[in-house]
Amino acid sequence: MKRRTFLQRMGWLLTVLGVTEAEWLTVGNRYYQALAQPSPRKLALLVGINQYPQSPALGGCLTDVELQKELLIYRFGFLAADILTLTEEQASREFIEAAVLDHLGKKAKPGDVVVFHFSGYGTRVQLGTLPDTVQNALVPVDENQNSQNDQIANYLLEETLWRLLRSLPTDRVTAVLDTSYYEMSTLQPTGMGIRARPQSLKARLAEAELDFLQQLKTQNSILNNPVVLSATSDPNQVAQEFLLSGLSAGLFTYALTQYLWENTPATTQVILSRVGSTMSKLGSNQQPALLSEGKNTQAAFIVDNFFLDPTGAEGVVIATEEDGKTVQVWLAGLPPQVLEYYGVNSRLNIVTGGQLVLRSLKVDVSPSRSGLTAKAQIASPENSNLPQVGQLVQEAVRVLPRNIGLTIALDTRLERIERVDATSAFATFAGVSTVVAGEKPADYVFGKLIKAHTRYALFSLGGELIPNTSGEIGEAVKVAVQRLAPKLPNLLAAKLWQLTDNEGSSRLPVKGTLEIMDGISPRVVMQRETVRTRSAKTANSIPLVAIPTVPVGSRMQYRVQNLSDRPLYFMLLGLNSSSMAIAFYPWQVYQQPNIAETKALLHDIVMAPGETLTLPEIAIVSEWAIPGLAYECEQLLIFSTAPFSETLAVLGANYPTGVRKPIGPLLNPLEVAQALLQDLHNASAIPGETNSSPPDSYILDVNNWASLNFSFQIL
Repeated sequence: MKRRTFLQRMGWLLTVLGVTEAEWLTVGNRYYQALAQPSPRKLALLVGINQYPQSPALGGCLTDVELQKELLIYRFGFLAADILTLTEEQASREFIEAAVLDHLGKKAKPGDVVVFHFSGYGTRVQLGTLPDTVQNALVPVDENQNSQNDQIANYLLEETLWRLLRSLPTDRVTAVLDTSYYEMSTLQPTGMGIRARPQSLKARLAEAELDFLQQLKTQNSILNNPVVLSATSDPNQVAQEFLLSGLSAGLFTYALTQYLWENTPATTQVILSRVGSTMSKLGSNQQPALLSEGKNTQAAFIVDNFFLDPTGAEGVVIATEEDGKTVQVWLAGLPPQVLEYYGVNSRLNIVTGGQLVLRSLKVDVSPSRSGLTAKAQIASPENSNLPQVGQLVQEAVRVLPRNIGLTIALDTRLERIERVDATSAFATFAGVSTVVAGEKPADYVFGKLIKAHTRYALFSLGGELIPNTSGEIGEAVKVAVQRLAPKLPNLLAAKLWQLTDNEGSSRLPVKGTLEIMDGISPRVVMQRETVRTRSAKTANSIPLVAIPTVPVGSRMQYRVQNLSDRPLYFMLLGLNSSSMAIAFYPWQVYQQPNIAETKALLHDIVMAPGETLTLPEIAIVSEWAIPGLAYECEQLLIFSTAPFSETLAVLGANYPTGVRKPIGPLLNPLEVAQALLQDLHNASAIPGETNSSPPDSYILDVNNWASLNFSFQIL
């Protein structure tokens, strides 16, 4: 299509939307180049706005666009020319609507794949005098226009977007909305950004938007029922964005794209519990939702809307340097908590053959990473073909530093003297540091309860109160921090064992099922299985759509399966509903009653190839009931090809005398977590000459361990 024809074709649309030709030409060249290509099978429009002229800046929306773009190109086979991005000043209401109509609507044919993504603010706007006239709206970059008497809100109504998407001439339409519409007036201390703007009672929606919506209603062209993935499942929830070193991203977008990088076609059902679990591990109670007007929406597959490369991966080669021996890799498939500490000399297998070793640009700096990009070199150039752009890479060896600590963010609403006192008090704990909330990555937030401004407490990054951390009214800051002393080792230990999460990259075929023993037969709550070894026969078919819930008092057990051809050892660690560390204790049972037990001993649990075990055993399952508070629990089943010798030694060293329960508290959680990482390091047994990592690192081989995470809500 010639450029003149293109502009003539756009004329009627630009007139309706109130866009001048000069405005459109600011993005017209790139838009025209995409339009001039042959009719594609896959089209995408990605919108992201960080810098709003009249609202506080966001930090992760442009990252979201890159996350989606790289995923669509390298995982779903989209052509770069068929992906149109509108970012910052380009992302006006008129341009977004024009791009949906022309880039998606006029280019798409029946059966084509269409993706729309939006990252930015959302809000609510009232269209009339009645309460039911309040509607959700996306906030474009040109959010407000001031007239002489009132404020004109130049929003993109959610209803307008729905009608635009439903008018597209294909039934393979997916929208991802990483935004929210309701901003709470009071928020507990948080370390995350909020993607919602308060509703303005004085704002009046722009007439151009109302006119355009009316035209869409008049046309009444409903051709499909799009699948919409929403960042929140509750109208009162807020979409959040989080910080990693050198990276800010939407919590939902990162969790979703990371999940889709690792999973294969047989398992790409959008099991939102997996996405929600990642969000929960990052400290947020935000839960995603799948929206559709069709039937059986909870079982909808977005894989039906895509043609997914069958090979899961942790990343992809995106550029080559120095005659191809040095490359840049995109690592969006790594779990976010792992990415933060991914160390120099970690190794990645190229799916088509060969291996890469991560290198550093600066001395004493862990990977040379700009956001999600790292530099790597071919491990054996003489024996390998040069890697090519677009080749997928899978994790082979994970290198983690041994000196990982706990970072506490200080709420910005604290007075200066309060922050000074808190910084001084936290400095007395080894391995604990402080930052200002929102400025640097952190693990938890220290601040005040909103409804009791003189009570200090510890909060998750998403603003959830950590159980048993709030103090008395009028408590001094230093006293409050010292009161947290018993809790901090539990939280640091949990952080360390979360770094073993490798469900997506492990090469050990294992499966775990959490069951409740409340009836005649066990009721399955959730299942986890290593992705790279999963087969169609063993794939999880349970349609979970949110973080599972377990009633207080439920009797629980894990059904553990060794699907490999070699013996495996396993253990259980986790946090209970009080955020206290717990473990499964495999006590040694003496067969000869006349032998006096001078000391309680623990023994390794080993599973034969193909064996299935229950944890605890059926005979004693009544001893493991869910107690206490209504809060989230997180537990990990960890498997290894070698015994957990050091972990069991530390577990048994300080266990209190008296009745030995199968599930009990950890009195020395940090020592246990460090011993666990050491056992996995020993199991990997990578020769020093093949990996030049410094001695202060854990080196873990994905062929020798697997870690399955189970997160659930106690009600």
